[in-house]
Amino acid sequence: MNRLSIFVDGNNMFYAQQKNGWFFDPKRVLEHFTTEKSVELINAYWYTGLKDPQDQRGFRDALISLGYTVRTKILKEYYDDTSGRYSQKANLDIEIVVDMFNTVEQYDRVILFSGDGDFERAIEQLRSKNTHITVVSTEGMIARELRNVTDRYIDLNDIRPHIEKADY
Repeated sequence: MNRLSIFVDGNNMFYAQQKNGWFFDPKRVLEHFTTEKSVELINAYWYTGLKDPQDQRGFRDALISLGYTVRTKILKEYYDDTSGRYSQKANLDIEIVVDMFNTVEQYDRVILFSGDGDFERAIEQLRSKNTHITVVSTEGMIARELRNVTDRYIDLNDIRPHIEKADY
């Protein structure tokens, strides 16, 4: 059980990191979870919303050079009648779940970087296929439903020394 796939909900993690006051390094994330020689990284996916097709070009290129498969979607603008504000959102949950199920025969373990409760049913289904699921998020941003169905929960702050982006 050492074939690993990593799925990073980039927008969800951006807000989790912002809440914590520090950011993680995508390269160090891969290194941290593959330090054991018996672990074989099969796939690493990064999902993110874009303002326009050129948005985050350098960051996306860097992710690709590290070995991530990058999935993007243009942000949609929504108006909230209650607050009177516009917000932008690119919901990539379906893309994450589709990739998880399309590659399920390739891995034994999944690490999902997200706190979104919408993943509850997908995680239940993956676990029924004997897949070990670890969810990485942070307190106050991890849905109770998601935390309840995962095999293991890791708080970002607990692995901060291993994955934090260094100031160069």
